[in-house]
Amino acid sequence: MTLGAIHNLEVARTDRKHPEYGQPLTEADGLRVFEQESKKRTQAIDLYKKGNRLDLAAKEQQELDIIQSYLQGSQLGDEEIRTIVAALIAQNGKEFRKIMPLAVKETKGRADGAKVQQIVRDMTA
Repeated sequence: MTLGAIHNLEVARTDRKHPEYGQPLTEADGLRVFEQESKKRTQAIDLYKKGNRLDLAAKEQQELDIIQSYLQGSQLGDEEIRTIVAALIAQNGKEFRKIMPLAVKETKGRADGAKVQQIVRDMTA
């Protein structure tokens, strides 16, 4: 399914109306697709568990585990995120509203947004 999503993105870029028309796929595009697919699986697992469909939840969990194995190599660790956030705080002050957008932009595609938000919240408190 993930390969299909990457192929769909590649096909979409052949449409003249697409904002990224004619641009080749990059590694960042691939990582973004993997993150989107991971998020879809996570949401589906929650919904299947609420609907008491544990068989489907287990299938989605297997797919999520495979996707996560690809993402792990490209993701930043907590210490690396803390280093980036510390540098941003040193440059821009300790206000959450200033640091959070900069941290998201700096870690885009390389770290989970919820993890970045939690670290920024901890360090700016």
